[in-house]
Amino acid sequence: MALATTETETFTHMTARLTDAYGQRRTPEQIDTAVTAALDHFSDTRLRAFVPVLAERRARATLDAPVA
Repeated sequence: MALATTETETFTHMTARLTDAYGQRRTPEQIDTAVTAALDHFSDTRLRAFVPVLAERRARATLDAPVA
């Protein structure tokens, strides 16, 4: 997935926020995977303005789910 500079910054900031929130319960790999999957889910979205908010909500939902 090729990200624009602002989306790369968004990825970095989102990962940092989620690491602060979930770092005690999830590994860095799990957090990165959740963020990447959430952003990939919206990769075809033409209107990009709300993608960061929606992707973070999706990543949080993934990280809140019980570990199988």
